Amino acid sequence: MYSVEDCILVDLPKIHSDAGNLTFLDNNKNIPFDIKRVYYLYDVPMGAERGGHAHHELEQYLVAASGSFTVVLDDGKQKKSVFLNNPSKALYLKKGIWREIENFSSGSICLVLASEVYLESDYIREYDDFIKFRS
Repeated sequence: MYSVEDCILVDLPKIHSDAGNLTFLDNNKNIPFDIKRVYYLYDVPMGAERGGHAHHELEQYLVAASGSFTVVLDDGKQKKSVFLNNPSKALYLKKGIWREIENFSSGSICLVLASEVYLESDYIREYDDFIKFRS
């Protein structure tokens, strides 16, 4: 099983020009899985939290495409907080890690690149079930 220490910040490629920056991701090249689903969180009200679950198999890259937020990771034994505020960095979330996303800045966008399509059966939505899963 993975620990929170296995969830790392990844520098994404960045091409700079006077006209602005460009960052790209290629399946199985600079992202370690095939991207099968992309979604993003935005217009999150002040004080609201997202996440509050873990996955059996799904892995993700989380990117602060705009603004900032904090991702709180939990492996059942230890916790780790990661502040994201740079669109050229991604947080690589491994399977089996509980995550909560909080402290969204105004206008923030959390871009999520997922290794699997949506499957409700892959979610662990209750923390007690997560602790049993991790034992």
